[in-house]
Amino acid sequence: MRRGRVGRRRVPWTAVGPGPPGRRRALRPASGVLALIAATGCGGPESTGEAGGGETLAGTPPDSGWVAIFNGRDLTGWTPKIRHSVAGLDSLRTFRVVDGLLTVSYDDYDTFEGRFGHLFYDRPLSSYDLRVEYRIVGEQLTGGADWARANSGVMIHSQSPESMPPEQDFPISLEAQMLRGFGDGPRPTANLCTPGTHVVRDGKLWTPHCLNSSSVTYRGDVWVTVEIEVRGSEEIRHFVEGREVLRYSRPQLDLEDPDAIRWRPEGPKLLEGGSISIQGEGHPVEFRRIEMLPLPPPDSGKAGEPPPR
Repeated sequence: MRRGRVGRRRVPWTAVGPGPPGRRRALRPASGVLALIAATGCGGPESTGEAGGGETLAGTPPDSGWVAIFNGRDLTGWTPKIRHSVAGLDSLRTFRVVDGLLTVSYDDYDTFEGRFGHLFYDRPLSSYDLRVEYRIVGEQLTGGADWARANSGVMIHSQSPESMPPEQDFPISLEAQMLRGFGDGPRPTANLCTPGTHVVRDGKLWTPHCLNSSSVTYRGDVWVTVEIEVRGSEEIRHFVEGREVLRYSRPQLDLEDPDAIRWRPEGPKLLEGGSISIQGEGHPVEFRRIEMLPLPPPDSGKAGEPPPR
């Protein structure tokens, strides 16, 4: 985003070693189970990827700890919020389930007209791993902004859809921005964008709107797995295909942003948790897996420190 200023059961995975710095632990299928998905890591400056066989990976083994929050059948447990409309109203069915895939669709639109959309999970979260498998498909809807081409995302630590007035475009949140490459240049995915927020990066307050990750570029209609490890306000890390590509901490309100001030006029400034949502910015997107692993809360002493000013 940019702001002015699946049913087959998922294969269980087990850790097999610590791995080098900057990488997730190596993963392999649990004993006796064949892998359906391979973690690609970072094999070079660019990846075209390979689309999977079309299975919807919405189920989760009960002993894995992961919880499938998209059931692969319908949008139970999710609430849409489309700009110019109140929460819960999605008259053009921007968010729908097609062949087991949670789909951001513009089939019923003529032009985009700034109707940014977000589909919110109904339960607020604070400390968790969020894992999504997505692909950006087709062409951008007529009327979409140039920067929104092949662009989607997952919002975390967000305000609720009910707290957004109809004309608000993006929720106050942190966005794990998901991009598809086009043209000749690099276009990493799992970047950070910060509507109404700031974070701390390398010990300093980061105030620019977006921060690129170190991921490779994914081109074409390929499936990409992004994981976001969230530890309240303490630390947040982004992973692409098992490799860490970005980390930051201390998410907090931008007290110069009018939407942030309207949402929390008296604080608190530090963001300890909130809603998550899937984003629609005018380009079709498909999700075949959205799952969450609850994590223990971060150390209360660290989480309670005031943010830097």
